[in-house]
Amino acid sequence: MRKLALSHDVLMRVEKPARYIGGEVNAVQKDLSPEMIRFAMCFPDVYEIGMSHLGIQIIYDLLNRRADVWCERVYSPWMDLHQILKEERIPLFALESQDPVKDFDFLGITLQYEMCYTNILQILDLSGIPFYAQERTEADPIVIGGGPCTYNPEPIAPFFDLFYIGEGEVVYPALMDLYQASRRAGKTRAEFLRSAAGLPGIYVPSLYEVSYDEEGLISAFTPAGEDVPFPVQRVVEEHLSEAVYPEAPVVPFIQVTQDRAVLEIQRGCIRGCRFCQAGMIYRPLRERSLDFLKDKIRKIMKNTGYDEISLSSLSSSDYTELPELLSFLLDEYGNEKVNLSLPSLRIDNFSLDVMSKVQDVKKSSLTFAPEAGSQHMRDVINKGITEEDVLEGSYSAFRAGWSKVKLYYMLGLPFEEEEDRLMIGDLSDAVADRFFDVPKEERPPSKVQVNISTSFFIPKPFTPFQWARMYPPEEYRAMASRLSAHIRSRKHGKCLRYSWHSPEVSLLEGVFARGDRRLAPLIETAYRSGCLFDAWTEYFNYDKWMEIFDQSDLTVDFYLYRERSDDELFPWDFIDAGVTRRFLLSEWKKAQEGVITPNCRQKCSGCGASRYSGGVCHEHSHEIQ
Repeated sequence: MRKLALSHDVLMRVEKPARYIGGEVNAVQKDLSPEMIRFAMCFPDVYEIGMSHLGIQIIYDLLNRRADVWCERVYSPWMDLHQILKEERIPLFALESQDPVKDFDFLGITLQYEMCYTNILQILDLSGIPFYAQERTEADPIVIGGGPCTYNPEPIAPFFDLFYIGEGEVVYPALMDLYQASRRAGKTRAEFLRSAAGLPGIYVPSLYEVSYDEEGLISAFTPAGEDVPFPVQRVVEEHLSEAVYPEAPVVPFIQVTQDRAVLEIQRGCIRGCRFCQAGMIYRPLRERSLDFLKDKIRKIMKNTGYDEISLSSLSSSDYTELPELLSFLLDEYGNEKVNLSLPSLRIDNFSLDVMSKVQDVKKSSLTFAPEAGSQHMRDVINKGITEEDVLEGSYSAFRAGWSKVKLYYMLGLPFEEEEDRLMIGDLSDAVADRFFDVPKEERPPSKVQVNISTSFFIPKPFTPFQWARMYPPEEYRAMASRLSAHIRSRKHGKCLRYSWHSPEVSLLEGVFARGDRRLAPLIETAYRSGCLFDAWTEYFNYDKWMEIFDQSDLTVDFYLYRERSDDELFPWDFIDAGVTRRFLLSEWKKAQEGVITPNCRQKCSGCGASRYSGGVCHEHSHEIQ
């Protein structure tokens, strides 16, 4: 029987001790040998969030298929255990072996959300690993960052030895081979890192120097030698139906956020929404074959016993074999009372037949994302749907038995006017009105309810809106307040419920999204001042963050409240993410004019992603503009 890192006494003092004991169904156990590489894969948030992330399950499976690697998991301890580990000096440990993270060869941290940056320092602190890469010795793990935030890793670059930019299936095997060879040859940490920088997608921050001009803008980003790649190329798994996919994912003992079998049906998106980072950095759209998906889901269901299957993608409606896949899943699992979840359906592709088959019979709520209230703004962001699409989709939903609809929008978008914002209320009211267009005998018995939610737009790297500005929190609150009053005044105001996200959280996320290396000391100061779990409302302390900025030479205004010039050098411009800067800038100009760009299946826009051999770019010939 495994010896646990935490005593019975400690486990009885913390909320949900099952977060920390490991031993779950399908967790990998191995017999250690001196030659084995030990890899701790970390999600810097609480267990329930991290266990819901497919990316970690994929890398966990990929690495553990190797006889010479043992990949284990580690998550951020919740605040109760955090305090105990600090007070009693218990080192942070991995779940499978319960061994200290500091004893591992690698600590891989997935970077899914900027508001988890102080949690990165929590992991390092509790593990006894120096915060800054330059202070680590041969005895410390190599700290790797991966995930979407690596498309601008600079605010946290000093904390990492290297970053993996791109999709994990591609280069991790080569990186492990290189480490084994370096270790056998007796090479130092620095020598290994220099060699690793030669692999596609690997960025070693210590091998690049950043210079700034008098205004605080980046003037140069310089590699430390001709052998150091520039730019760093993002890596892409071009053929997803030949890629590794977990057939026996780890099943938690406790309920987690996404407690179901997840089947990623495709990666990427054809739509080209100008605010959406995922739609740009995961280009081109690549589908998994129907045979691949059938084989994987059979094995996953056999090895897990889940009673729900979720089809994962950025836009499920665009999967070309969706009807065939749904028919298979319903035939295979319909009699076993397995529920199917189909998120990310576009309202213009709303299918009454599909939804009636895959949605739970309770018909609790449907979610659509018009993103903007006016057609002008939907054209600005290149959403590609009309008001008629929204209203007809809602009408179909009401006729099919739904009485609750969730509508997601954004406020503070580039080129947005007050009229555009108020039209969010008008469109939502028109959705409610469509409920009453359904013949009374066909309507659901419950009252109609339209839940409206707005978030505040955040410019992200490698999007056409990376040049845009944000606004002070008081302006965002005023936008939301005026919209709230307008919604209440509508015809069906009593049926409309409005909520909005915190502008303060959005602003700090915006700072980190487009920030540079100079932010790292502020993040350290914030952590040492008690900032932790910033993604959680009950722990986020905006005033503390602003106090830290006030005591530094950096300003929030510099990072947020100015529109960038067309030729400004961004902190992430050393990365080649597949989409070209020329394409992004042309989309920024089209947004100013309200000109839409066709989706990738309608016409190629020459974004740059056709360089990769797989995916939508090569489904048929396109005329590139």
